[in-house]
Amino acid sequence: MPDATKTAKTGDKDLMTRLADAGEEAVQRIAELPGGNRMLAAFNDLRARVDDLTRKVRGIDALETRVAKLERDLASLKKSSSTTPRRSSAGKQP
Repeated sequence: MPDATKTAKTGDKDLMTRLADAGEEAVQRIAELPGGNRMLAAFNDLRARVDDLTRKVRGIDALETRVAKLERDLASLKKSSSTTPRRSSAGKQP
């Protein structure tokens, strides 16, 4: 059985290598086309922008959790202040 697993992993590696080689060939063919370099540059720019947006969205998620925690804390403070009796001021002096 170990031989079959080893063969499967080797087959997967060969498949990944073949896919990577095919991708490289496709990129080279696109670069050879008129305007292909501009298109590849645009795709790389798009990838960089998507990466930036992904980082920003992750930052928004962290901020949302912080805001939710602050809202819970504020709600608990409001509850505790409404349940405690208020001290009356000196009131009217005769």
